Amino acid sequence: MSLTFIVVSVLAMASGVEAVISGNYNCTTYNGTAFVYTPAAVACSNVISDASCQVLYAAPDTDYPAAGNDAERAYACYTTATATPASSVNDMVQAAYTNCPKTCGFCCMTSAYSCSNVAYPRLTCSSITSAQCQSSVWRTIIAQDCPASCGFCNDGGCVDAVVDCANDVSICNTVGMQDFVNTYCQKTCQRCASSTTTASSASSSTCTSYNADSSSSCAAWANNGFCTNTFYTTAQRKAYCATTCKLC
Repeated sequence: MSLTFIVVSVLAMASGVEAVISGNYNCTTYNGTAFVYTPAAVACSNVISDASCQVLYAAPDTDYPAAGNDAERAYACYTTATATPASSVNDMVQAAYTNCPKTCGFCCMTSAYSCSNVAYPRLTCSSITSAQCQSSVWRTIIAQDCPASCGFCNDGGCVDAVVDCANDVSICNTVGMQDFVNTYCQKTCQRCASSTTTASSASSSTCTSYNADSSSSCAAWANNGFCTNTFYTTAQRKAYCATTCKLC
């Protein structure tokens, strides 16, 4: 057991202060004062019931991991009784994020969150909130640029803009709702067209001149698929990057 861990533990018990993150720093960030959990640390659901997870991984103090706090994980989330508490044991960590990722603050290690964001996102991926992850304004953009921030890594960039689409799949075939589902329910209704179709139609344009881009970020956005991705309507691409996307 390290001297640092002993001193911190003794001081915490003596002062009545709750334990702080000390043995495993996955899904945390340093805020200038202490290591705290990122929003992605607890953004998922446990695979087994929350009650079972709290039995398996009882909090060492009164709090469980939450976005922005520094409550120590249950030791069983990352180590064993025979290991030094400050040392992680890979098998224990894997078991924890496989079964109880939220209780242990390991959501960012699950497959839905463990991918790379794009090099030049239109949003600051590290500051995306849970509200934005649910927002019809932001979800499709986040799925493309910052999938790891909202657990979109397994969706291939195709998500519903409206989170309730799957509650009633009959909407996919409802007359008069097709414009809506094509825009807001692409995953549920299987309307995620390949980018090659859009790219072909864009490149076949016979225009010789285009409206000026209204955004100075068009070059970077184009590199990330803005001109070819069907998550964006033609009207949106034309409004912001008509010249870059070669849209009449």
